[in-house]
Amino acid sequence: MISSIFGKTKPFNFIIIGAFLFLFYWTTIFLLFSKPYSSENLLSQSMVLVLLCSMVFVINFIVKRNKITETNSYAILFFSLLMVLFPEVLLDNNSIPCTFFLLLATRKLLSIKSLKNIKLKIFDASIWVVVSSLFYDWAILYLLLVFITIYLYQPKKIRNWVIPFIGFFVVSMITLGVLTIFNKLNFIENHYTFSVNIANDFIYQWQSSIKLIIYIMASLLLFVLTFLKLSKSGKGRINTMRLIALFFFIGLVITLLESFNEVTPILLTFFPVSVFLTNYIENIKRSKLKEGVLLFIILIPFVVLITRFK
Repeated sequence: MISSIFGKTKPFNFIIIGAFLFLFYWTTIFLLFSKPYSSENLLSQSMVLVLLCSMVFVINFIVKRNKITETNSYAILFFSLLMVLFPEVLLDNNSIPCTFFLLLATRKLLSIKSLKNIKLKIFDASIWVVVSSLFYDWAILYLLLVFITIYLYQPKKIRNWVIPFIGFFVVSMITLGVLTIFNKLNFIENHYTFSVNIANDFIYQWQSSIKLIIYIMASLLLFVLTFLKLSKSGKGRINTMRLIALFFFIGLVITLLESFNEVTPILLTFFPVSVFLTNYIENIKRSKLKEGVLLFIILIPFVVLITRFK
């Protein structure tokens, strides 16, 4: 039943996911976390919801265009379910746009394997990474993803290595110009602190830390299983999965660096984990077993969510 719906890419799947995210977002904001209602909050939250739904389309485009998975909608399904597992991400109006811009950067980087318009794609990806850092300062670490991509595909051209710095300069100049107009130049000093804020008591906060630890361990297991299956794949597919894995590990590092917050940018890891999980499901050949695993994956986040209301 589940595989018959999400095992294919249909417009109806987007309607299901979109409707679910719409209802879940507002339910989480106003019921689970009891956020006060106001016209200003409603406008900003609506914009965040639009970005959240847009990420679903970007993720689907990335996995379909780059043939990261088979022709199905599992990636966007798992991406949505991870938000049920970590509903706190919906409170973080920084991690959602940050993740959105990083997905745009990743889209450009993964398309470099075609070896067409490489310089332009590196430039675009660099710009999106720097823009994402305006929401989380540590997101600038994703420039490492840009440099690794250059190394994998066209390392001998010196100009490629210079382009990310040009992208950084362009966004910096535009940002400084806008901040000067609005007399907000102190934003740069206050935002880009790059502080390491790992909470001393984080490991003892069992309600959040145990769930995060299990999530990380399961993600690492999926990562290993994915690469074991890729041993016979072509170099292009392996490089693609290497970049997605690096996306995950950088997001994990940023999450741990920001662990002192009640809301952490764990959303940064959802895209690669969704890809790993999709690859795992695709490798299950027995239909009944696949249905059972899918049902388990769907139920677990909701069971965890229900415990929040006790």
